[in-house]
Amino acid sequence: MTPPEAYVRIQPASKYGIMGTALPSIENIKIKVCGITTVDDARLVAESGADYIGVIVGVDFSPRNLSLYSARLICEQSTLPVVTLFFNWEAEPIKQAVATLNPHAIQLLGHETPSLVRALKKTLSCEIWKSIHLPPQGSGETDISGHQDRVNSLVGAGIDAVIIDTVVGSSGNNMRYGGTGQVNSWTVARSLVEAFPVRTFLAGGITPENIRQAIETVHPYGIDLCSGVEIAPGRKDPDKLRRLMSAIGRVILEKG
Repeated sequence: MTPPEAYVRIQPASKYGIMGTALPSIENIKIKVCGITTVDDARLVAESGADYIGVIVGVDFSPRNLSLYSARLICEQSTLPVVTLFFNWEAEPIKQAVATLNPHAIQLLGHETPSLVRALKKTLSCEIWKSIHLPPQGSGETDISGHQDRVNSLVGAGIDAVIIDTVVGSSGNNMRYGGTGQVNSWTVARSLVEAFPVRTFLAGGITPENIRQAIETVHPYGIDLCSGVEIAPGRKDPDKLRRLMSAIGRVILEKG
């Protein structure tokens, strides 16, 4: 296992302010590493200086999908806050999974409605995060006002954070929501970060090579990593993770 001193540790972010007054501070950026499938990778990510891990549960189209049993093993042993990801689950199964996994937050990946968020918010003590999806960069126009309206409705229902990710595919079973390795439009993402009244992470094709541009262009509250720090789907790469965290550290030092 890579020794902790090989990484640049990212310090915890300060309490998040009200959006719309200023962009989040680069110096306080949060890091989430998603698609964790083993306890060893959870430990590796914790040593790297990240702030959260993400565990995908019952998402059949994801190669990083875990059963509740496998997810529980990671959640119980993680030293970082765990975000568990669900796609188009109903309220009751989500509540049952949360009772088993006890995550810091759940992340809703699909077409979940404000009414579902309200129902969950009434009974869950964990945070509720929501993914929104942009097309890959250069693939067409994005309905920015539509995303703003939807997120405002979700915030009113109780979501605590948003993740801007990439969706690929044309329809039905061909669609992949996140974990695609493809970048979305960072110009659009920057506009959404400025507009959303909630903590906003950037995801989608972020690698050691483009992390600096992503941070400096979008100014997100946090970065959500997955395929860009993998050897293969579901297996994290210690070298890529070290290089990416070191790159973030350099940006922070330069901006500090």
